[in-house]
Amino acid sequence: MPGTIGLVLTSALAPRVGVEPFFLELLAGLEEVLLPAGAGVLLLVVEDAAAELATYERWAADHAADAVVVVNLVHGDVRPARLAALGLPAVVAGRYAGPAGLSSVVTDTAGALTAGLRLLGGLGHRAIGRVSGPAELLHTAERSAAMRAYGSRARLELRIVEADYSAEAGIRAARRLLAGPAAPTAIVFDNDVMAVAAEEDLIRSGVPVPARVSLLACDDSALCELAAPPLSALSIDVHDHGRLLGEAVLDVLRGAPRRIYPGPPVQVRARASTGPPPPPGVARCGHLAR
Repeated sequence: MPGTIGLVLTSALAPRVGVEPFFLELLAGLEEVLLPAGAGVLLLVVEDAAAELATYERWAADHAADAVVVVNLVHGDVRPARLAALGLPAVVAGRYAGPAGLSSVVTDTAGALTAGLRLLGGLGHRAIGRVSGPAELLHTAERSAAMRAYGSRARLELRIVEADYSAEAGIRAARRLLAGPAAPTAIVFDNDVMAVAAEEDLIRSGVPVPARVSLLACDDSALCELAAPPLSALSIDVHDHGRLLGEAVLDVLRGAPRRIYPGPPVQVRARASTGPPPPPGVARCGHLAR
């Protein structure tokens, strides 16, 4: 049976491991499945994509890892094909349609974003902004495509500002969205950290949530529940996602054929940060520009 399952992150994401609940829960779910099978997770942070590929080559040559979990797929991602060429078993977290023929665990991120927009549209919001993650990530592109498609059908006014998942970037992006005269009345954030930080900044600035602007996070966590007011969120059981990845890894190591594993279902958790838009005539948030 396996001994070591590798997970590599680049340094751009390293600060998030100790802060963002997503990775903590993902790792916990992985270990819940792998530890009883005699395997452990080797988490390594490297400088960039080139260093990540070099790590895989070293692991394959030294037999230092029995399999790898690949996260944060990007456009034109070369990692799956490189792992296949190295003969290093791997499972992909996300939708992978490349030539390597790897098993993957796929969560309906596009459907989740659509569900969030449906919630906000049902409350009466017609102008909706989004603070996205990095554009090079495939799941960011999936969410953006879903947002535009639903927005076109529902005749919503949409605006997307890119950020990097950090609290500071979330604050800056929210301020940018709300600075103009046609500011959105609701904002969707691609993770919980950005949403919580932006909400705290808005409250400190005298902007009531949700009376002036509704907020929705694409990741749910204790941060969302403890925020004031509690943040509405698109809830995916990240711990279960990690468990599914662990089960997929074990299946691959047993010689199972390539398979797409459906990720945990998405649920909309409506909390106090979302409500109807302000009535016509109430000033937008243009004074937030700094």
